[in-house]
Amino acid sequence: MLLNNKKITFYLLSFLKYDFRASITVFFVALPLCLGISLASGTPVYSGLIAGIIGGIVVSLISRSQLSVSGPAAGLTAVSAAAIVQLGGMEIFFLSVTIAGLLQILLGILKLGGFTHFIPSSVIKGMLAAIGIILISKQIPLLIGYDQPDFWKTELFNIITFHHGFEQINHLYYSISAGAIIIALSSLGVLILWKTFAKKLNYLPASFVTVLFGVLLAIVFGNFIPSIQLSDSQFVRISGNLFSQVKFPDFNSIFNDVHIWKNAIVICFIATLETLLSIEAIDKIDPYNRITPQNRELIAQGTGNFLSGLIGGIPITAVIVRSSANAEAGGKTRISSFAHGVWLLLAILFALPFINLIPYCVLAVILIRTGYNLAKPSMIYAVYKQGREQFLPFIVTVLSILFTNLLTGVLIGIAYAIYFIIKHTYRAGFVVKEQEKGRIKQFTIHLALNVSFLNKKKLNLFLDSIPPYSILEIIGTNSIYIDYDILEIIHDFKVKAKIKHIELLLKNIPEVETIELH
Repeated sequence: MLLNNKKITFYLLSFLKYDFRASITVFFVALPLCLGISLASGTPVYSGLIAGIIGGIVVSLISRSQLSVSGPAAGLTAVSAAAIVQLGGMEIFFLSVTIAGLLQILLGILKLGGFTHFIPSSVIKGMLAAIGIILISKQIPLLIGYDQPDFWKTELFNIITFHHGFEQINHLYYSISAGAIIIALSSLGVLILWKTFAKKLNYLPASFVTVLFGVLLAIVFGNFIPSIQLSDSQFVRISGNLFSQVKFPDFNSIFNDVHIWKNAIVICFIATLETLLSIEAIDKIDPYNRITPQNRELIAQGTGNFLSGLIGGIPITAVIVRSSANAEAGGKTRISSFAHGVWLLLAILFALPFINLIPYCVLAVILIRTGYNLAKPSMIYAVYKQGREQFLPFIVTVLSILFTNLLTGVLIGIAYAIYFIIKHTYRAGFVVKEQEKGRIKQFTIHLALNVSFLNKKKLNLFLDSIPPYSILEIIGTNSIYIDYDILEIIHDFKVKAKIKHIELLLKNIPEVETIELH
């Protein structure tokens, strides 16, 4: 009991001294992102707020991460938008989110949280860059005044078929609004300037200041410059009776469509990947060096996604933008994340009139900045400098996602990365040294640390190329593993060596019984 009292006292003092201020900062970061990400996902804006509230209140209670903050993530916007179109209804999409949560819980229970370590970093970076490009592309119509967040419903442009965005190009032309363009460009300028120069006012996040500026400018246009004022359809609209609008998952369809499960698996995979990457990054900047249990985090995130889908919310992940804002604002414990969820709940209960003053074009600016952070040119250039082994899988992943979909693109990227691994394994199986003693050629083969069956062809070709009356020494001293196929080739070569009068010397090469095929 005494221990519990001390723990409560610690969290209370930490909240009053550090976490309260940090939670306000995270709230200001999260509010526009919750709205914007739900917009980019093709769901009602309240779905993002629901996800933000659950990510703050529920996930933080179960998670053991002290600094990470969960909520709707930019990485799942493309998946969500495509899933809604494919499944044909919001209620069925929410069912996929609910199932994805259960799959995450199962991954955590089975302690499979470490699977991300088997995905090449070049593929992960390519996936995030592609998501950033898709996110940016989807905001361009909103920047110029388009009043519906459905211009590109699935992939980037689907250039091969010229569907989606191109079929609405005429509507886009007639939707151009001078007011929206001015507000968007001005807000973008404020966002850049604030992040660059307002170092001493870091308790006011750039995203919140940008939204506030855009709201004020829209009010000025509406009251004093009616020729360029925005129409009602260009603003966020959430009904005062919010809870009557909530759509629930359609459980009757759970076994009717295989795409429900396919999308659930994709959401689970991407959400898990983004979560584990985020907590790994935030643990690195934790001044107390606290390590988040991965499998416990998956159970927390899975519970959050299950509940989010159950009451009409979009997918949740641990989010590095919110988490880093929490750390920079001085957050010490997960009470900060919990409190930011409470502030979001209070906002939809008491501040809907203000939220409804936010123009779509301002949220588009926030999301463009988020997309830029995912696909920074400096990051792409850094991958390029690492060499073709990193850059080619990266660029293949990016292009594959843009021209197909997220899951197919990632699988293509992984396959291409595996091709590079096989290629290098083929090349690195052994090293040959050649020298001449008088008129006799002497060859020395040093086998690598691991020699697999992939090296069979290369070894066979080399052994067949050795001229008669030579000396060949094969050394396996440094090898931990030599595939049986390789050993069989070496011992089979004894007969050929005798016929060609080659002196064969074997050092630390295990004996095996060769099998003759008839």
